[in-house]
Amino acid sequence: MFNLNRYWVFLFVLILGYGLFEYYRPKPLDWRDSYSNKDNIPYGTEMIFELLPELVRNEKVEMVRLPPYNQLSRDTSIVVNRKSVPVKSSYVFINDEFNADENDQKALLTYVGKGNTVFISAYDFPDSIMKVLGVKTMLHEPSKRDTAKYVNFVNPILRGKKGFIFPKDDGRNYFRILNSSKTILLASNENNEPVFVQVNYGKGQFFLHNLPLAFTNYFVVDASTNKHAFQALSYLPEQHVYWDEYQKQGRFGENEGSVFRYILSQPALKMAYFLTLAGLALFAVFTGKRIQRVIPVINPPKNVSLEFVKTIGNMYYRKGDHANMAGKLVQHFWFYVRERFGIASGQMKDNELFGIIASKAGMTEQDILAFQYEISDLDGKWTGDRLMDLNGKLEDFYEKTR
Repeated sequence: MFNLNRYWVFLFVLILGYGLFEYYRPKPLDWRDSYSNKDNIPYGTEMIFELLPELVRNEKVEMVRLPPYNQLSRDTSIVVNRKSVPVKSSYVFINDEFNADENDQKALLTYVGKGNTVFISAYDFPDSIMKVLGVKTMLHEPSKRDTAKYVNFVNPILRGKKGFIFPKDDGRNYFRILNSSKTILLASNENNEPVFVQVNYGKGQFFLHNLPLAFTNYFVVDASTNKHAFQALSYLPEQHVYWDEYQKQGRFGENEGSVFRYILSQPALKMAYFLTLAGLALFAVFTGKRIQRVIPVINPPKNVSLEFVKTIGNMYYRKGDHANMAGKLVQHFWFYVRERFGIASGQMKDNELFGIIASKAGMTEQDILAFQYEISDLDGKWTGDRLMDLNGKLEDFYEKTR
């Protein structure tokens, strides 16, 4: 039980110490390209998401946590004069990579064809939808000279004096316009390569932009670059806006996720969770052996019969009844002879009897004669010394005949 408590105390102190260390140490700046509207890190989009309603004349901006196909399958029409009239809206995607399967692409094409708007800013686009739109994404081969390029709008009203430069961008991405009849160039880099285009499709339009970093917090707060994000989004019509977070945060919202999902979404809780698992694993390894109770030492049973004999003998000896004690020694002698040699004391004369005992015991008659007289003279006078002498001779006999 002591070992168990010790391990638990060690684990508790370890977790508490690490928690305090993480709580009080300076938090490192997170430089991930999250593009998420919930992140206020440099490359999150929290700020532009909050400012977007002002750019569309305070129209509602709704965050979406569903794939485009599921979102656009919903009924967004209103009833006017007893007729269902579709509500025009815009769908905004800002991410490092625009992911859309076949169903999503068909839904977006149908959505735009009915007069709605889709704004996509990403470095990578699916080739299938780009073929339909008549635009191809291009990427320069990497080289040591890859560096950010100045980007500027074509419209003189929006055009800056020097343009806008985004240092983290390597300047390798651009568009190639394959169908100029329905494509309008809105912005290009210093090499006159398109980076922002409008593609008319059906009754609506796609806005394709390949510099998503421009919409992140870092460049939105920078006075030298923030106008690019605002001016690019100013092309959106004044209508309801869907802001996609499905491709960045997943399907479940804050009220729909499980506790485990929330733990993994928070860096501190995530680290504490894995640290706890590691501690429990170590605890299982070091205490996995079978814990056994202490086995008590059980002493073998003592032969108290010898002690009993000694006790009785001492009693007789102290009382001075040496003759009685001698009789018992002789009685034990004849019992031993009968058990050891199969000789009964009443079957023959003493001389003949002791001769047989000597021959079977492998002793000389002189050895037997040393205590024969003492055994035969039980009625004589017995002293303590004589009794001790008889006991010594009998013990010697027993030792030799065992």
